[in-house]
Amino acid sequence: MKPVNTEQSLPDMSGAPQASSARWALTSLALATLLASLGTSVATVGLPALAEAFGASFQAVQWVVLAYLLAISTLIVSVGRLGDLLGRRPLLLAGILLFTLASILCGLAPSLGLLIAGRTLQGLGAAVMMTLTLALVGETVDKDRTGRAMGLLATLSAVGTALGPSLGGTLVSVFGWQAIFLINVPLGLLTWLLAWRSLPSHRPETSAGKTGFDITGTLLLAAALGAYALAMTLGRGHFGAINIALLLMAVLGGGLFVLAQRRLASPLIPLALFRDRLLVSGLATSALVATVMMATLLVGPFYLSISLGLAAPLVGLVLAVGPCVAALTGVPAGRLVDRFGVRPMRLVGLATMVLGCVMLALLSSALGTGGYVMAIVVTTLGYALFQTANNTAVMADVPAQKRGVVAGLLNLSRNLGFFTGASVLGAVFAAALPTSGITAATPEEVANGLHLTFFAALSLVVLALLVALQWGAPEPLSDHQPSSGRG
Repeated sequence: MKPVNTEQSLPDMSGAPQASSARWALTSLALATLLASLGTSVATVGLPALAEAFGASFQAVQWVVLAYLLAISTLIVSVGRLGDLLGRRPLLLAGILLFTLASILCGLAPSLGLLIAGRTLQGLGAAVMMTLTLALVGETVDKDRTGRAMGLLATLSAVGTALGPSLGGTLVSVFGWQAIFLINVPLGLLTWLLAWRSLPSHRPETSAGKTGFDITGTLLLAAALGAYALAMTLGRGHFGAINIALLLMAVLGGGLFVLAQRRLASPLIPLALFRDRLLVSGLATSALVATVMMATLLVGPFYLSISLGLAAPLVGLVLAVGPCVAALTGVPAGRLVDRFGVRPMRLVGLATMVLGCVMLALLSSALGTGGYVMAIVVTTLGYALFQTANNTAVMADVPAQKRGVVAGLLNLSRNLGFFTGASVLGAVFAAALPTSGITAATPEEVANGLHLTFFAALSLVVLALLVALQWGAPEPLSDHQPSSGRG
């Protein structure tokens, strides 16, 4: 399947002018991905400074991060659908502009409430960027280069994650907390200009009489996802009455959403999409793998500082290894996917993650920092290869009129995995600690918590591997299209 109308905007990737145009377009998509990723990681390091500046508690300032993540998770599918209906290029430009203007609001916010409101708007802009960058790859590069393009986006996402803490710490110490938001302004303007000049313009492909936007479905899905995300984040892994009530609200909202989708001619998410085995496999494995990767961010700092006795600066350096490996692996992983195909590379990536989880589950403190770093490198290599192959597999043959919503579902599955990992695997880790909490835990107890957490993570990766083997069909052929829902 060829990219839609690329003959007009990018006629031939072999010609120098066309190749240059495609490279600039892909650069703009990569920068948008970097901005969205940086928006999450750069703010976390500024929470202590924000608590001091506004005289607020940690529970209050953590909403600077939560508001951003909640806005992304609740709206990411809806903005994908809007892109399918209104056109992905103009909506992406609007999303970049909204993110940039919201960054100004955050940087100049005189109160914590306005800062949180600005972060919510930033999250909406980030949802647009995260979804439509994936969807626009099909209109920017030829199909035989899709893996490399997906690898580049994965690389910039990892760069944003790795760069955030160090960049944020420097900005806060030199210029104050405002700088961690205002730094997005010149980057956002540069990204907008590149996207405006280089991205191809195409009219959205929609069927006559079926172009309405599903407002009811949007509200129900946002309510369900918001309730689930809050249930998974409030309480830091300890479930109480509020968490259970939020989960029940999520289930109720999800059920009402499905009923609403069945009744509409133009639903937010066409349920027929889920007849596609490759899509279901891609979403399920993405969620499972993201759940596992959250465990490395959750447990790693405690293991390094308590079990291995590393000072805080060294802990930060070791934690940056994973994102750095992902950043260096993204583009080579894309080349492997283009050369050998998505199915074998998905399986190799998951198998490598299995090995990494086994290493972490059996890790001896006697191996020191080197042992931990080696296990994280193996796990992250597998993750980078899997993510690139999985994104390529899911997006490669999606028709133009469905790219936005499918890209939204793909990003949503990853975000839900992160939320679930923070709660479920956080609870597994806590179960190995003394009832008095982490502050009273011995190095041995923290090490046991690491082992228990990654035995649980190992089971999730094995499940993902089984799903990929069972449902991860080879690249869909044209005669499979009617039953798969991709046609």
